[in-house]
Amino acid sequence: MISSYSDLISATSNEPEPQRLLFVFCRAEMPDDASAEEKAAFERGEGGALTPVICVDKTPQEAAEFSALVEESRKTGQSWDVVFVAAMSGRGGVPPSSDEAEQPMTMMVESVRLGHVNNYLPLDKSGNAINLG
Repeated sequence: MISSYSDLISATSNEPEPQRLLFVFCRAEMPDDASAEEKAAFERGEGGALTPVICVDKTPQEAAEFSALVEESRKTGQSWDVVFVAAMSGRGGVPPSSDEAEQPMTMMVESVRLGHVNNYLPLDKSGNAINLG
């Protein structure tokens, strides 16, 4: 069971093939057509729509520390509330390249936009897994 970013990094080292991690950083926003109940829930930190604001791919070695990812994201000027992470397996001992990650990343961003996030690991700003249910 992966409950934190450090658990994820440890798990990638146990995979038979090298991995590339895909990250989609999202900001929680209030939909324009939100009801009064939805607005009240959003003010309590619940609900809202998750809008992708940053996406990046890295090898586990390039992103060994969650704090470095947070710092890199801060430099973009984009605020975020949750990051979704997925892993891609390489072949023949070679990790997938950034070029190979481009299409899966595009599909991941679109899935997140549509609210289809069950296949991804959601993490908070501290790198802890969160339950979006």
